[in-house]
Amino acid sequence: MPHSSDSSDSSFSRSPPPGKQDSSDDVRKVQRREKNRIAAQKSRQRQTQKADTLHLESEDLEKQNAALRKEIKQLTEEMKYFTSVLSSHEPLCSVLATGTPSPPEVVYSTHAFHQPHVSSPRFQP
Repeated sequence: MPHSSDSSDSSFSRSPPPGKQDSSDDVRKVQRREKNRIAAQKSRQRQTQKADTLHLESEDLEKQNAALRKEIKQLTEEMKYFTSVLSSHEPLCSVLATGTPSPPEVVYSTHAFHQPHVSSPRFQP
């Protein structure tokens, strides 16, 4: 009968004793928890960094938007001014009265708009 107990002893010696198995499982649990804690911390840092980057990008886009809206307003005012200048010029224009189109060089040259009665307060030399 001792022979049968020897075979059970040899199979039992393959696995660690119950006390050692529990302590190694505890060590693995602690290591896994620590690794998980570090991974969670890194994930939160990446998430915070991404939120900060998006916030800065949003602020930059808001500034660009405000600048573009200001430019649109200025250009709209300038267009209104030039439209009124053109409206006041049309009845007095000798080129439009003759009905013969002049070459673009004459229409768009600086000498084509030599009207002393029309002056722009924004564009005074």
